[in-house]
Amino acid sequence: MTEMTTHTDFSDFPAVILAESLTQEACAWLRENRTSVLALLKRQGAVLLRGFGLVSDRDFDAAISSFGLPAFTYEESLSNAVRRNRTDKVFTANEAPAEIEIFLHHEMAQTPRYPGKLFFFCEQAAESGGATPLCRSDLLLQAMREHMPGFVSQCEDKGLRYTNIMPLEADALSGQGRSWKSTLSSANQAEAESRLKTLGYSWQWLDDGSLKATTPVLPAIKSLECGTEVFFNQLIAAFMGWKDIRNRHEKVVRFGDGSEIVDEDMQQVVKLSKRFTYDLQWQTGDMAIVDNFLVMHGRRPFMGERRVLASLTE
Repeated sequence: MTEMTTHTDFSDFPAVILAESLTQEACAWLRENRTSVLALLKRQGAVLLRGFGLVSDRDFDAAISSFGLPAFTYEESLSNAVRRNRTDKVFTANEAPAEIEIFLHHEMAQTPRYPGKLFFFCEQAAESGGATPLCRSDLLLQAMREHMPGFVSQCEDKGLRYTNIMPLEADALSGQGRSWKSTLSSANQAEAESRLKTLGYSWQWLDDGSLKATTPVLPAIKSLECGTEVFFNQLIAAFMGWKDIRNRHEKVVRFGDGSEIVDEDMQQVVKLSKRFTYDLQWQTGDMAIVDNFLVMHGRRPFMGERRVLASLTE
């Protein structure tokens, strides 16, 4: 049996599992060690598995299946990102152009439905750049309570509403470019409105056929079952990166009572987040697991071909 090497204090975040050649036995090893791997994930928030002989999207699919977790498919999600399925469980990560940075966020925290765990697989590392930043959201919130308690109180008391304009057809040039038909699994406006009503959204149809939809009030801070509190939202991503021809941050995210969020507060949050952020530099064949409740993630700009695949679980 191949030895497992782990690094579990925050200075070595994320936790790392190194393996020798496991080309033939990777899935069996993961099935045998799934409990310890998931326990490590729960403590550290992110686990990198390196050297497990994974090559293709099907290898990745099989590795995910070894954990026996229920899938959270792209089709049933409300993700804003344009993605392409490779298998039933595996899809491409956000296909926004290479020069666009995707800033820190909890996956789908701008919607009422979000996954619990994120699996990533580096099918092809970029020529340069392309790291996945990972940020401990619990530690960020602790720092925010110390340095900006008033803003934290507003987040706790008011919650957030997100507004997103979804195009009629997918816009691959935007990190927020998924069409409303795909997002809402709807063939027409009537079906879309029925889904929005069920979700508690308000909406407006625009002249070009796009859809402007606003969420119900969603939490900005979340208490986990273990008692840990996290800064669980998409505020950093929205203020730093939601800038396409349809959406700009000053219009797309507000407090739950409709009041504006001050830019200076968000700049302070971004500054504090850098203290707790680690850039995962991908090597081809790497697989990483991220606890979506404890850790935010993003994507650095890159050069050359970069193929990072993703899969979500409940």
